[in-house]
Amino acid sequence: MADLGDSNGAASETVIVGDMDLKQEQTIQRIRANSSIMKLKKILVANRGEIPIRIFRTAHELSLQTVAVFSYEDRLSMHRQKADEAYVIGKRGQYTPVGAYLAGDEIIKIALQHGVQMIHPGYGFLSENAEFARNVEKAGLIFVGPSPEVIDALGDKVSARTIAIAAGVPVVPGTDGAVDKFEDVKKFTDEYGFPIIIKAAYGGGGRGMRVVREQGTLEDSFNRATSEAKSAFGNGTVFVERFLDKPKHIEVQLLGDNHGNVVHLYERDCSVQRRHQKVVELAPAKDLPTSVRDALLNDAVKLARSVNYRNAGTAEFLVDQQNRYYFIEINPRIQVEHTITEEITGIDLIAAQIQIAAGATLAQLGLTQDRISTRGFAIQCRITTEDPSKGFQPDTGKIEVYRSAGGNGVRLDGGNGFAGAIITPHYDSMLVKCTCHGSTYEIVRRKMLRALVEFRIRGIKTNIPFLTSLLTHPTFIDGNCWTTFIDDTPELFDLVGSQNRAQKLLAYLGDIAVNGSSIKGQVGEPKFKGEIIMPELFDDDGNKIDTSEPCQKGWRNIILEEGPEAFAKAVRANEGCLLMDTTWRDAHQSLLATRVRTVDLCNIAKETSHAYSNLYSLECWGGATFDVAMRFLYEDPWDRLRKMRKLVPNIPFQMLLRGANGVAYSSLPDNAIYHFCEQAKKNGVDIFRVFDALNDIDQLEVGINAVHKAGGVVEGTVCFSGDMLNPKKKYNLEYYLKLVDKLVALKIHVLGIKDMAGVLKPKAATLLIGAIRKAHPDLPIHVHTHDSAGTGVASMVACANAGADAVDAATDSLSGMTSQPSVGAILSSLEGSIQDPGLNIHHVRAIDTYWAQLRLLYSPFEAGLNGPDPEVYEHEIPGGQLTNMMFQASQLGLGAQWAETKKAYEHANDLLGDIVKVTPTSKVVGDLAQFMVSNKLTFDDVQKRAGELDFPGSVLEFFEGLMGQPYGGFPEPLRTNALRGRRKLDKRPGLTLEPLDLQKIKKEIHAKWGNVTECDVASYAMYPKVFEDYKKFIQKYGDLSVLPTRYFLSAPEIGEEFHVELEKGKVLILKLLAVGPLSDTTGQREVFYEMNGEVRQVTVDDVLAAVENTSRPKADPGDSSQVGAPMSGVVVEIRVHEGGEVKKGDPIAVLSAMKMEMVISAPHAGKVGNIQIKEGDSVAGSDLICKIVKPDGK
Repeated sequence: MADLGDSNGAASETVIVGDMDLKQEQTIQRIRANSSIMKLKKILVANRGEIPIRIFRTAHELSLQTVAVFSYEDRLSMHRQKADEAYVIGKRGQYTPVGAYLAGDEIIKIALQHGVQMIHPGYGFLSENAEFARNVEKAGLIFVGPSPEVIDALGDKVSARTIAIAAGVPVVPGTDGAVDKFEDVKKFTDEYGFPIIIKAAYGGGGRGMRVVREQGTLEDSFNRATSEAKSAFGNGTVFVERFLDKPKHIEVQLLGDNHGNVVHLYERDCSVQRRHQKVVELAPAKDLPTSVRDALLNDAVKLARSVNYRNAGTAEFLVDQQNRYYFIEINPRIQVEHTITEEITGIDLIAAQIQIAAGATLAQLGLTQDRISTRGFAIQCRITTEDPSKGFQPDTGKIEVYRSAGGNGVRLDGGNGFAGAIITPHYDSMLVKCTCHGSTYEIVRRKMLRALVEFRIRGIKTNIPFLTSLLTHPTFIDGNCWTTFIDDTPELFDLVGSQNRAQKLLAYLGDIAVNGSSIKGQVGEPKFKGEIIMPELFDDDGNKIDTSEPCQKGWRNIILEEGPEAFAKAVRANEGCLLMDTTWRDAHQSLLATRVRTVDLCNIAKETSHAYSNLYSLECWGGATFDVAMRFLYEDPWDRLRKMRKLVPNIPFQMLLRGANGVAYSSLPDNAIYHFCEQAKKNGVDIFRVFDALNDIDQLEVGINAVHKAGGVVEGTVCFSGDMLNPKKKYNLEYYLKLVDKLVALKIHVLGIKDMAGVLKPKAATLLIGAIRKAHPDLPIHVHTHDSAGTGVASMVACANAGADAVDAATDSLSGMTSQPSVGAILSSLEGSIQDPGLNIHHVRAIDTYWAQLRLLYSPFEAGLNGPDPEVYEHEIPGGQLTNMMFQASQLGLGAQWAETKKAYEHANDLLGDIVKVTPTSKVVGDLAQFMVSNKLTFDDVQKRAGELDFPGSVLEFFEGLMGQPYGGFPEPLRTNALRGRRKLDKRPGLTLEPLDLQKIKKEIHAKWGNVTECDVASYAMYPKVFEDYKKFIQKYGDLSVLPTRYFLSAPEIGEEFHVELEKGKVLILKLLAVGPLSDTTGQREVFYEMNGEVRQVTVDDVLAAVENTSRPKADPGDSSQVGAPMSGVVVEIRVHEGGEVKKGDPIAVLSAMKMEMVISAPHAGKVGNIQIKEGDSVAGSDLICKIVKPDGK
C-alpha cells in the first residue's frame, strides 16, 4: 500500500501516460471506493507540515481525493508528496513564506480550478479566519469547521468572554472588548494592577501573547504583541486579562453537528507550556477532582450549545490552586494535541470533522455522549527544532540523520521529519508529534521516555533532551505541573543530550577523507595498514597463558595493602635489580613525538600485566603525555589513566611530576598542585617521580608535600646534568650528595636519578650510585636514563652493580638512541647474576612483537634518527628534546643547519650559566639556541646586545625567576640587560601567586561544557587554553579515542569496510563510499559513508579550496562591542542608526524567526556604528548586526 500511495502521489503531479499508469491509478481508486462511505470526492487542506498529512490519511480512509497547497519555499516539504494533487500558491516571490498560507482567495481559486468540494483549514493560518470561512461557503464549497458566525463569536476572545458571562460560566477579569490602543491597556492595569496577560484577539499558538508584571515593560510588550498578532493572523488587536499564578491549563474537546447536538470528548491537561505554547499534553487530566471535572465539562458543552456550535472545537479553562476554574476561550478548530483525545477515546476526530461537514449527525456517527468514554492515559510531546540550552532558539539547517521511534502504544504525526530535509526559519519549529498511550499515567510516561530515547535526529538541534529532563522531573512524575512550570524550574535545563557519537565520528572521518590528517607533526601515511597480530604468552611447560583477564600478582599489591613506606622497604629488600618499563611514556615520547594513542596502549595492556608482572613500575603518565593527549591526540589524559589502570591492576604506575609546576611548564599556585596530585592518586597513579628543572629544593618540596598528602609513593628526584667526571663542571659528586640529603630530609620514599640527556657514563654511575648507597643504605634508588650516546645498557648495568634498586628500560623495538636502553639487552646483561630483574625474556620478546608492528603504524612521526649520538656529552641535549628540536629546526627552516644548532645549544647553555636542562629549562636553552642560529648571533653578540635583542619569551621567563632559582645564581649582567627593568624573583614563583578558585573554575566549566569532574578542573588548572581547545574539538568530532589508529591518521580506501566499537556491545560497521566534487560556491565537498548498512552524508570544508566568501561577518563573542544575531531569522525592523547613542538594553533591531519575534538589545551604552544589515535581510545565528563603541572608546 505504501508503494501504491507513493506512486499515486507522484503520478498526480505529472501527465499520466500509458496503460500502466492508468491501470495503477484505477487500482488505487478501486481500493478507496471499496471503503467509500461518502458521496463527496475531493478535499483540499489549506495548511502545511504535519496537519495536512494527518488529514490526508483520514481522507484517504474516507475514499476522498486529497489536494495540497504549498508555498514556493515549501516545494520540497513532505505534505506536498502525501497528497494526490499538489499546487503552489501564487507565483514565486508573490507571497512571503507565511503569507502564501494566508492568501485565502488564492487558495479558494486553486480549489475551484481543480474540482475540490471541501476545504479543511487545519490549525493556525486561516483556521480561525471567519472571512475565509465565509468566502469558502460563498464559493459553493464546504468549510470543514464551525460556521463563520460562530468563528466570529468565539474566535474573538472578547466575544467569547461575553458569551461565557451570559451563560454563567466564570471568567478571569479582563478588558470589555478587543483593544488596539496602548491607553486602553494602561487603563486596565490602573484598575486591576499586575500581572496581566496580553493576547491576540484573533489566533493562538502563543503568538501575539505577552505576560507583563510591571509598568516599565508594558508599552514595549503591547507593541510586540500587536506586531506579532498582525504578522501571524492579519489582525493586530488584542485583549487583556488578569494573569493567574501557577494555574493548570485544562481544555475540553468538543464536537457539534449541524442539528444543535454537542458532545464532549473529555479533557486534556495542557499546563506544560513555553511562551504560552504547549509543549507536552496529557489526557485525561491526572488529578482533577471529579466534581470539578464534571462541572467543567458541562460548562464547556453549555457554552457550545449556546452558540449552536458546529464541528470540532476546544473550550479552554484555567484551574487555580484551589481547583476553581475560569473560562479563557474557545478555539474553533482542531488542535495540535487532538491526538491524545483520539488515543484515549478511540475516536478519529478528523473523520468526525469531515463527516459532520458533509452533513452527518453525531448520532449517525455513533457519537452520543453515553457512548463516549476514556481508556487509560495518553501523552503528546512536540518535538521541535529548538535548542533548549539557548533559550529554545530555533535551529535551522539540514537533517543529516532521522530515525524515529515506534512500537506498541507509540504514534507519530510528522511533517518534514526525514533525512535530507531542510529546516528553514520561515515556519513553526515543530518536527513531529509523538503520542503515547498506556493503561496508567506512569506506564505512558515511561513509554514516552522510551520513545524519545529511541529517536535519532542529527544535523539540527532538537528539544528532545529537554523533554526527557521534563518527563523525569518529580513534579511531572506527580502530574502537578502548572502553566509557568518551565519558566519556574531552571533545573529542567540541566540537560543530558544525545551524544551524537556516530555522526560526529563521521564528520572527522569525512574531514580526513577530504583534507587528510591534521595531526601536527605527521609526515605521510602509516607504513603499516594491516591488522596487528597479538602476541601469545606460554608458561615454562609450553601451556598458553590466559590473558583474557589482567594478572593480579605484582608489586602494586604492597602499596595497596601496606602503603608507600612498606613498598619502599620491600623494594630495598629485593635481591635483584628491578626494571621500570618506559614504553608507555618516555620511549614513544622520545622516538614518536609522544603520539601513541590510548587505544594502542590498552590493546596490549592485559598481556603486559602478565609478561611484566615483576616490574618496579610502568611509566605511563604525566610529563609531556598529559598535554599532548589533549593537544594533538584529542584524548582525555584522565580517561587514559583510568582505562590503563583497569587493565593493569598489578603493576605500579609511575608518573612524571614537575615539582611546583605539576605537569605544566611554569609554576602554578600550590593549591593547584595539591589538587592535581589528589586526582592523580585517586585515578590510578602510584609512584610520583617529582623533579624540578633546576633542582630547586623549594620547588621540589611543593610537589613532594602534595604527593605525601595524596598518599602516593614519593620518588624525590635529582636531575643529573653534564659529565660529573669533568672537573670543570659545577655539578659534581658533592653537589649531588648534598641535594640527596635535602631530599631525604623531606621524607621521600624512593630516590630518583633522572639522567635526561643520557650523559651518565658507566664510571660516573658507579661512583654516584655507590656514594649515595653508602650515605643512605636503606634508601631505594631508581635510575632513569636515555640511550642517546649508545652507552645506556652499560650505564644501567653499572648502576645495578653499584646498588641501584631499579633502572629504566624500553621494549626492544622502541629502545635505543633518544629512548631508553633495550630491555632485552639489560635482561641478558644481568642474566644469572644477583641483579637479575626477574622477568621472563620470552614473554618480554613476545610483547615486543606488538610494538614492532605498532612502530610502523606510527611511522609518520619517526624522528629520523639513524643511530647513537656520542656528541650528547658535549651539547647535553635531553633525549626527548633532541628529537623535538630536530623537528622544530626543520619547521623554522634550520634543518640544514642542524650541526650549527647543536653547537649553539652548548653556547646558549653557557650563556645561561650552565643550567640543569630538563623541561621546561631545556626548552629555554633550545629556544635561545635556535634564536641565535636564526639571527646569526654568536656568544659574544648575545652578551653585547642583550639590552636590545627581543629574546624568546621562555628566556625572559627564566631570567625573571619564574622557573625557580638556578644553582650558582643567574648570569649577570646578561640577566639585567635582557630584562630591561622587568621584575626579578629571588624566591620560588608560587609564593607570588594567588590560590586558584577551583570551585569557580568548576562552575565556569560546567556553564560552558556541561558535565564537569574534578579531573576536568585539574586539566584546566594546568592548561586552560589547551583544555578549552580540546573541549571544542570533542564537541565537534566526539570521542575519537575509540577510532582505530589506522583511520585516525589516514582515510580508508573507497569501499573498505572497518569497525569502530563505541562501547561494549555497540559497534559501527563503516565503509567509505565516495567523496563528492568541490562546490565552487561553498568550497565544500559531500562525503558519503555507509554506516551499519545506511548511507550517511557529511559536508566537509575543503581547506585547499579557493572560494569567494560571500557570507556575512560573524560577531566576535570576545568583543563586547560587536552585536550578533541571537538566531537565524529575518530582520523586520531596525531601531537605530549609525552614530546614534544607545543605553544598555535599548532595542537595536527586531528579528523574526519561525513566527517568533525577538528584540536584539544593546549589551552596553555607547555609539552605534558599522550597521551590517537592513530590514528584510535574512541572517544566520551570530551574524554581525552592528558595533556599539563604549563612550571611553574601548
